[in-house]
Amino acid sequence: MDYELPLPLYKKLTVTFRVEPGCLGPDGAEHIEGFCKHAKKAVANLDSDFVRWVITPRYDKALPETEYRTNGKKLDHAKASAYLNVFSKDLDEFEEHLDEKLSELIDEYLGR
Repeated sequence: MDYELPLPLYKKLTVTFRVEPGCLGPDGAEHIEGFCKHAKKAVANLDSDFVRWVITPRYDKALPETEYRTNGKKLDHAKASAYLNVFSKDLDEFEEHLDEKLSELIDEYLGR
């Protein structure tokens, strides 16, 4: 491998995940800010050697649900996939795992 851990913050993959308020039910808008703070803490240690997590409300539907950046540059799906391949991670599995984790966190947050 040609990387050294821990990576400096600017070399980490910043994963921005925007959560729709509706995911938290009909009154989700009232809870979305608190949920995002809760979720950020809960996922902070997931792949933290090479990932920096940003969990934020998705108020603007024009913005993508998931966005990848590193070194200040936005990465398309192919480049994000290539980045994760360096760490023996598959982008589709990575995204699926994040979706499952967020579903669990929503249930936990709502006390289900």
